[in-house]
Amino acid sequence: MADRHEASVTLPSDPASVSVARRHAVEAVRSWGLPDDSDAVDTVRLIVSELATNAVQHTFGMSPTFRVDLCLERDERLTIGVTDSHPRHPRRLPAAVRQDNGRGMGIIRTLTAQYGGRLSVTPTDEGGKTVWIALPWTVPVC
Repeated sequence: MADRHEASVTLPSDPASVSVARRHAVEAVRSWGLPDDSDAVDTVRLIVSELATNAVQHTFGMSPTFRVDLCLERDERLTIGVTDSHPRHPRRLPAAVRQDNGRGMGIIRTLTAQYGGRLSVTPTDEGGKTVWIALPWTVPVC
């Protein structure tokens, strides 16, 4: 396998783009050797779904598009990044607010920790941010 694989897609900040982002991410990791029925595919699907949903819902119309980047380095680490042009970093909402929403970052943090990964947020040169998830890459041996 190559030392580095990359896949990116830029989508409009529209709820319909969330499913496109999920499909894009799953197709990429499948093409890099992750079995379709693995828990890791479901994890990638859920992380991308939550990050894309946040990019659409919580940028308050200030980000007309968002970008999903996936990078597999040396069969060791999968990095998922979702970039939007809103400067505010994701934050946990108070419990009362989370009744109907606000669980996305909690889900992402839990999954990232469960898989021994790392979450970070970096500002972009354009004034937005990228939420990064780095996960160890594990492909079952057949």
